[in-house]
Amino acid sequence: MTSPAPVRILLVDDHSVLRAGLRMLLNSQAHLQVIGESGDGREALALAETLQPDLILLDLSMPGLSGIEALPVLRRLAPGARILILTMHDDVGYLRQALRKGAAGYVLKKAADSELLSAIQVVMHGEVYIHPAMTGTLVKEMMPEIESRAEPGASLDPWQVLSDREREVLRLVARGHTNSEVAAQLSLSVKTVETYRARGMEKLGLRTRAQLMQSALEKGLLD
Repeated sequence: MTSPAPVRILLVDDHSVLRAGLRMLLNSQAHLQVIGESGDGREALALAETLQPDLILLDLSMPGLSGIEALPVLRRLAPGARILILTMHDDVGYLRQALRKGAAGYVLKKAADSELLSAIQVVMHGEVYIHPAMTGTLVKEMMPEIESRAEPGASLDPWQVLSDREREVLRLVARGHTNSEVAAQLSLSVKTVETYRARGMEKLGLRTRAQLMQSALEKGLLD
């Protein structure tokens, strides 16, 4: 049985030392392959068009052309690529801009060692990854907008803010499955399951498994 083709990655960051570290980390994974890199936004556009990568890791602050400016152009030049922002900016304003312009995820550089591989798996499954510490802030900001869309007099269901994958992971955890068992059932890594679980719990404002079980029971997810 042949192994699936590796995810082909274009690295775009103006710090050469960081790029070297990321290249080593990514190429150490059998399912990932760095096929190009750039420290300049404009050069990145040409590389993306030529290489047609599966994934672009994009910094926001670069000379010539910023990541925010490059984002919509990259999406047009490499329509098959998922774009994952890797930045030092833990500002929800930057996050909102990136998502509006088509980013598939947002990872902070300070957490890259622990989160990046999970984030890549999430976005390559077609979902959006947001650094967990920023998820709660973003959801709180969106609450007035979400509530305004609800039917008059209807109470807001916090489970509505979850992605399908987050909801499925939390449902299985609430049923008593371990992270390893959930990973096996959903064909995910344990680390990715932990990420979905933490992000979903934060969105729901829950801290313990007991609270999660109670919430899932009230939602009718444990039948």
